[in-house]
Amino acid sequence: MSFDREVDARGLNCPLPILRAKKALAELQSGQVLKVMSTDPGSQRDFQAFSRQTGHELLRTDAGDREWTFFLKRR
Repeated sequence: MSFDREVDARGLNCPLPILRAKKALAELQSGQVLKVMSTDPGSQRDFQAFSRQTGHELLRTDAGDREWTFFLKRR
């Protein structure tokens, strides 16, 4: 999937992956896509809730071996 910006939040625990994503999304234009990589197991639930609360669209979640990648579209 193509994206406009990437945030590497691997090795960071809650709430840092969400905070880094929030900051990066604020710097993007509407419609642009952010890729976030995380190793925090709770990040799946966190990014779903973040998307619902902020209106940014969670386009895709990829799960790997103890690593998750999220693609969020800025509203």
